[in-house]
Amino acid sequence: MTFKRAFFTVSGLTILSRITGLVRDIMAANILGAGMAADAFFVALRLPNLFRRLFAEGAFSISFVPLFTTALKEGKEEARTFAEQALAALLLVLIPFTTLMIVIMPYFMHVITPGYSDDPEKFSFAITLSRITFPYLLLISLAALMGSIMNALGRFGPYAAAPVAFNLTQLIALFFWNDNQIQAATAQAWAVTISGAVQLIWLIYAARKIDWKIRLVRPVLSPKIKRLLVLIGPGAMGAGIMQINIFIDMILASKLPEGAISYLSYSERLYQLPIGVIGIAISTALLPILSHALRTQPMEKAHEEQNRAIEFGLYLALPAAIALIFIPREILSVLFERGKFTPEVSYYTALAASAFALAIPAYTVNKVLTVAYYAREDTRTPFLISVRTVILNSVLAVSVIYLMLGTKYESIAHAGLALCTSMTSWLNAYFLSQRLKHDGHWVADQHFWPRIGAIFMSGFALGFVLWILSFLLEPAFSQTLWIRIAALGITVVIGMMSYFSIAHITGAQRLDEAWKMMKRRRNNAPPSSPLPEGE
Repeated sequence: MTFKRAFFTVSGLTILSRITGLVRDIMAANILGAGMAADAFFVALRLPNLFRRLFAEGAFSISFVPLFTTALKEGKEEARTFAEQALAALLLVLIPFTTLMIVIMPYFMHVITPGYSDDPEKFSFAITLSRITFPYLLLISLAALMGSIMNALGRFGPYAAAPVAFNLTQLIALFFWNDNQIQAATAQAWAVTISGAVQLIWLIYAARKIDWKIRLVRPVLSPKIKRLLVLIGPGAMGAGIMQINIFIDMILASKLPEGAISYLSYSERLYQLPIGVIGIAISTALLPILSHALRTQPMEKAHEEQNRAIEFGLYLALPAAIALIFIPREILSVLFERGKFTPEVSYYTALAASAFALAIPAYTVNKVLTVAYYAREDTRTPFLISVRTVILNSVLAVSVIYLMLGTKYESIAHAGLALCTSMTSWLNAYFLSQRLKHDGHWVADQHFWPRIGAIFMSGFALGFVLWILSFLLEPAFSQTLWIRIAALGITVVIGMMSYFSIAHITGAQRLDEAWKMMKRRRNNAPPSSPLPEGE
């Protein structure tokens, strides 16, 4: 498959996944709101998903694909043997780990939700739901193995489409079992695990269609498996810094009043929409291009690719961040505000969404900078930097809880946790960039800083436009849903026209140059193995 086709296959299916995920979130918000059942479910959803994003779709895929591709050069049977050994290693680790977690869940729940112990009903319900959802980790990890094989073989569609099954399964559960919040949360928990089985079956079927079957074999610690295990550890921390920080937020938010975890979860889903699509596009396009440049062209060419990728990533990410900072209530009123998702829930979710929004540009920069390390086969440095960042985030978050808990600001402390995550995301980007500069692996050229300045100038102008429009259209956002949709549509269209026009005039990113750059990359880049992220 060509790079162009692979790019649009993965990006298009990722967008489809995000759309179905948004529909799922709208329906869940309408039924669950931000009460006890919602808080318990979001904990149960977060737990297996943390390990999934760190290992199954993060470090494992990043580490497995290059080794599997190398094995393919030695022959199909050699690659099949390595895949079977990887499957055996996964099962050897995940079956005991999953079983252990289910057994000790009551004790583990004291660690991850210390505040829930004050509410026996919520604590017990969170344990029940977490035991239901945790087998999802085993199933989705096996699905990640099959999907990584498909990617390495140039079949990107099946793995990129698999997350849609997660959202559709959730939607079916919500549609049929929604008599009350407890029933809906329980149905969603079962749907999480069932969706893992659906995705695994789908990918096994897709692999067999191209005559790729792998058998269950006894675990063998071969040289390739040893290398895989060496790469996975650092890769997990390097790739999952934001997920770890959000998980820390969840632990601390359990000490806050009821609804805090739900506010954080809804706002996270909101800002993950642009992050998912932009992050996929950046990682898909840059890694093979940068790897190719490092091996076949002068170092200046690699620096140029990094500079242009940072500029283009910020150009796309900044308007999404500005929108969530200036008009989060308006967006939430259209997407979620109905049923159990009341205006009060919108208000507290908007606070967290605005704080999280600050991390969107940082996440994009982190993607580019991390790829610069991975292209040089260095997973250790991002890992060490991530450890430092996680520690800083923990210190800041604990300080926020200590200062705000029991005060009149307690109800907005969850937004303080989100702000800590955003701050440490920027610190992570700073540490990554400084190390690259120190090692001579990144040099900003003469165009870089003027364009970055122009991009942020365009962003500030967009913020001013959105602020004026939100003031002028404020009465419309208290009307019926269709009027709110129209008002939000007008705001978005005028805001985007303003942003892209100003960016074009200031030279932040001329539209004709952006199109030429994308066209050049699609036509000239070597084949890649893009990896889908989450549901």
